[in-house]
Amino acid sequence: MFGLWDCCLSCCDSVCEELVDEPKPFSLPSPLPQWPKGKGFATGKICLGEIEVIKITKFDKIWSCSPSRGKAEGVTFYKPVGIPDGFFSLGHYCQPSNKQLRGYVLVAKGVPENTPPGDHIQDSESDSPALEKPLNYSLVWSQDSRNNECGYVWLPNPPEGYKPMGFVVTTEPDEPDPEEVRCVRADLTDSCEANEIIFDSNSFPSRDEFYVWNTRPCSRGMLCKGVPVGTFFCSRDKKSEDELNDIACLKNLDSSLLAMPNLDQIHALIKHYGPTLYFHPDEAYLPSSVSWFFKNGALLYKQGRDAGLAIDSKGSNLPGGGWNDGEFWLDLPDNDNGGDYVRNGNIESAELYVHVKPASGGTFTDIAMWIFCPFNGPATIKAGLWSYTFNRIGQHVGDWEHFTLRLSNFNGELWSVYFSEHSGGEWLDASELEFIEGNKPIVYASKHGHASFPHEGCYIQGSSKLGVGARNDCAKSKYSVDSSSKYQIVAAEYLGDEIVKEPHWLQYMREWGPTVVYDSRSELEKLLKHLPFFVRFSVENLIDLFPTELYGEEGPTGPKEKDNWLGDERC
Repeated sequence: MFGLWDCCLSCCDSVCEELVDEPKPFSLPSPLPQWPKGKGFATGKICLGEIEVIKITKFDKIWSCSPSRGKAEGVTFYKPVGIPDGFFSLGHYCQPSNKQLRGYVLVAKGVPENTPPGDHIQDSESDSPALEKPLNYSLVWSQDSRNNECGYVWLPNPPEGYKPMGFVVTTEPDEPDPEEVRCVRADLTDSCEANEIIFDSNSFPSRDEFYVWNTRPCSRGMLCKGVPVGTFFCSRDKKSEDELNDIACLKNLDSSLLAMPNLDQIHALIKHYGPTLYFHPDEAYLPSSVSWFFKNGALLYKQGRDAGLAIDSKGSNLPGGGWNDGEFWLDLPDNDNGGDYVRNGNIESAELYVHVKPASGGTFTDIAMWIFCPFNGPATIKAGLWSYTFNRIGQHVGDWEHFTLRLSNFNGELWSVYFSEHSGGEWLDASELEFIEGNKPIVYASKHGHASFPHEGCYIQGSSKLGVGARNDCAKSKYSVDSSSKYQIVAAEYLGDEIVKEPHWLQYMREWGPTVVYDSRSELEKLLKHLPFFVRFSVENLIDLFPTELYGEEGPTGPKEKDNWLGDERC
């Protein structure tokens, strides 16, 4: 259990006496439309089995702490307001003080005992209520200031067999009322972990430590049941971020996933939010549709067979199922002119291939949008103001890239977008996006590599400290694909096979290009001779700076072979 930490810091007192600007709430550029009718999607409530939850996005400020003048590292704590009758808070909300107010917490109520359970709800062996008041609270952290702006952070102590979902913050030293929040029966919860850090006490000139994180379920993906509550976790020890035994997240025990959108609603969501994907004005290797790639001479090769096999436009003669055993791969047409033509792609035929899946235990919907490029171009290295484009390093046949929209199933609001950036990526909140035509975000594909980024500019993948790495140049151009109209839904497993039938080529689990092994040492040795004097490396040290995929890789696999097909995005 946490101990008491009292601190009275003169540097913080002076800042607390300043007026702190209230962050303005964020809203999307355009109002949400009326979604097509369905069952539980966008109704404002989601049943998790024995618990029903509502998302609250309106808050009253409780207290702000700004440890340095400039407030860049400040943090503000909020209390959810407008909670409907019968629902209870599960904890308070926290975010950096210098960002637009953008967050949520779930409030909950137990499903009445006389409500007949459906076949889709897991039966419970417990007669105990789903929600209970805490027994009392433990003071985790407090901060006092001369102008009486004091803050106290409390952990609810649950009855036996229950778990708290979050912390409570007050401006008075008195212990909060047990009615302030509810704890949840343990069998209705799932484990959670610390995610992004919100506050770090190292900004204080003090020996004491204190940290605040937002949280997420430990297990994430379309088959996982953990539901984030939107609350925060705090600790005096940074090592505790991996050991969140004091709070939990909710668990969705309703396997029917009634809050997920139906097919008509999916089309409406894509039409409303589908991003425009811009390619660089100097892009030589544009996307195409999969069928265009097949119809224009792509070949299927098999180990031990010299000649390639022509592929029909639907890919129905590709080996389906199984796993990537290295026995098969695709390649460009074997004649020089045909290979060059297909390598350059055909943006007029290009479309986004859409995979729709549950996220966060079915409280969100992920719409993953995949784009296919017949060829990935060579990498360009940047060192300071100097750049060098390789002859071959980074090239490969068959490039699959994607970005993902995460939508709230409570109201259909776009919550965040994931930008896949080679071997990693990042989630960005909707408040950090660039929009076009209402609520449609803009996504930029990097030159030659086609990784996804949120804004124009040059993104360096390597050592940002040294300013040396692989360039990812992004800019608007006449080359673009509007995913709100040019798309094909290829998978939505929760709807059933009869609703969305997966194309045959999606079942091809092998490689979409031949294995590539570059003579990287000779090219890197040439590069070293041209590097500016202020950055000189050995070949080995230079190799360590750049993504491993630059130096050689097996042929890239298709969407369904990627970890994020079933799992969550990699961050």
